[in-house]
Amino acid sequence: MQIKTALVTGASSGIGQATAERLAKAGYKVYGTSRRGAAGHGQRSFEMLPLDVTNDESVEAVVRDVMRLEGRIDVLVNNAGFSVAPAGAEESSMDQARSIFDTNFFGIVRMTRAVAPHMRRQGSGRIINIGSVLGFLPMPYGALYAATKHAVEGYSESLDHELRTWGIRVSVIEPAYTKTQFDANSLEPDAKLDEYREVRAAVGKRFAELVAAGDQPSVVAEVVLTAARAPRPKLRYPAGAAASRLRWLRKFVPAGLMDAGIRKDLRLGA
Repeated sequence: MQIKTALVTGASSGIGQATAERLAKAGYKVYGTSRRGAAGHGQRSFEMLPLDVTNDESVEAVVRDVMRLEGRIDVLVNNAGFSVAPAGAEESSMDQARSIFDTNFFGIVRMTRAVAPHMRRQGSGRIINIGSVLGFLPMPYGALYAATKHAVEGYSESLDHELRTWGIRVSVIEPAYTKTQFDANSLEPDAKLDEYREVRAAVGKRFAELVAAGDQPSVVAEVVLTAARAPRPKLRYPAGAAASRLRWLRKFVPAGLMDAGIRKDLRLGA
């Protein structure tokens, strides 16, 4: 039986690292990526390659390398991404807005464009995009990040319709709060306004509390493996109990009650 090959972006830590390790443990030949490649990553159960998902040449080079080494890519996990620390939407410049979309959304588009032709030729493949509950339930003071994850949801659903003709399926994994270094790696807004200073600090503190109480990255990794192995994969997979609950609430609870619940959870005024 041929060993399947998986390519996981943003695999130096957090969800990406946990996913790469889980796929390797399940028997996949895994290539993880990060901007630094193998440098400083120590002993791992998978190989690391350098990749900048915002650079067309870098994307093409890493896909070319994996194809040269393995001859196929069976699973692409698009995980690379970052956020802006909780802040008002108008506290990020247009350059910062473009930057987060270039990684979180256009990075997925670049990787998909590079990998899909190979999957079409082999007649099979899985593209698994790491989304977020913020892709269907926006968070105040996280507008840009939520917008990128909404874009991932729409792109993935359209793409799944298009590619299934060639035996390729697309899924979105939707974690809620996850214990990673995500908050530490978030950029500070680059156009701060004094009007938002107090609420920015309060929401940032509350967000850190919620992340600290969140799921381990291994919870998300297990769901990725489920999507990769499923004979008939679903389009969307909530990852963890909180994500499943929020997906259910979004579907069945009146909008006004959801609005009030979000504000209460973040300790915002009415």
